This record gives sequence, C-alpha cells and structure tokens, in this order.
Amino acid sequence: MKEKLFLIEGMTCSHCKMTVETELKNAGIKNFTVAIGSVKVESLSTDDEIKVEKAIESAGYKVIK
Repeated sequence: MKEKLFLIEGMTCSHCKMTVETELKNAGIKNFTVAIGSVKVESLSTDDEIKVEKAIESAGYKVIK
C-alpha cells in the first residue's frame, strides 16, 4: 500500500481542515487523514496524487513541494 504525506501552506484552524476534507471527498479521494498543515493519503495512485493536489488548491491552499 502506497502512502503519501502532503504538506500544506496556509492552513491555520479547524475550518481549514474541514474545507480540505470536503474538497478531498468531492474529488473521490478515500482513506485520508487531514491535520492542520498536512494530509496523509493511503492507497494512492499517481492519478490520485494529482487529484489530491488539485483538491487542496481548490480549497484555497498551496501544496509545499
């Protein structure tokens, strides 16, 4: 099982966390854990990595690379 941690710039509160969770669910991503400043996703394919990054950006945040 592949797992990846995405670091996120700009998250500061539980509302930020809920916003990212909603965008990930809307993108069809499953098996994720959101914390303030990061998202850990399990069972991630290459296509899902792109979906996760786009979902984070749709929520208004930036993925730190």
